[in-house]
Amino acid sequence: MATNFGFGGGASGCTDSVNFLAQVDTSAIDEMDPSLADGHTLVYSREVPFEIRLQETGSSLPGDVGRLEPIRVKILILGEETNPQHVRVELTSENDLFLNYTHALNEDLFRQMQERQKLMIEFGDYPSVLIKMLNSCIKEPHCFLAVLIMHTNGKARLDFIQSMEYKFIELLCLDCVQSTEEFTRRDMTFRYNALKSKLALLQARLHDIGCLLKLKSPSLLLHLQKAAQQQAHRRQQQVAATAPIPGKLRAPGTTEGASTRFL
Repeated sequence: MATNFGFGGGASGCTDSVNFLAQVDTSAIDEMDPSLADGHTLVYSREVPFEIRLQETGSSLPGDVGRLEPIRVKILILGEETNPQHVRVELTSENDLFLNYTHALNEDLFRQMQERQKLMIEFGDYPSVLIKMLNSCIKEPHCFLAVLIMHTNGKARLDFIQSMEYKFIELLCLDCVQSTEEFTRRDMTFRYNALKSKLALLQARLHDIGCLLKLKSPSLLLHLQKAAQQQAHRRQQQVAATAPIPGKLRAPGTTEGASTRFL
């Protein structure tokens, strides 16, 4: 995303420099994703609001209403996007690093799913249909729901549900399995290292922009620094206001010199 700054004189040439600085290329980091190791191509990666439920294996009773949580959904395909040989969906969570499920299909498995759920789409349309449903859950969460039902045996089911005026319509069900321990470990390591690397890139880019501001518009840099200091000072005051005052917490009946220690 390009950001335009006006630096007084020579703004057009300076804007090009800032636009360049505003671009952070993380493609080299993203290519280290273990999900791409077997030749798959990433076609979708977004956080989607899911309702998470836990259900006992073998129980026919519906689980309790679960918690709402953002889940990172990645869709990967092997082959051409319009004619895939294999489709894989990966589900992960930043709140629970061990939540890692996979839904994988080739055309034969899709045919079985198609017959079982009476689907009217073809395998080549499957990735785009998934993307459309996931985006609907993001844009219209009151009308489209994504419910992940996790079982204690390591399996899970992802249900896409449309909320109509008086009823719920089940649009699509995806059978998922818990990812292997080895893949989960590699995925956690990659996510941690990628976050560190991207943070370092952003810090370096911020330093470059600061140097450019110092050269082109010192007054603007000074204004930004003062604003940052004031914001940090306000945060410190807020923390201090909510922190307990030492010596003020006493048990009933204690004297002024006998403070109560809380462990």
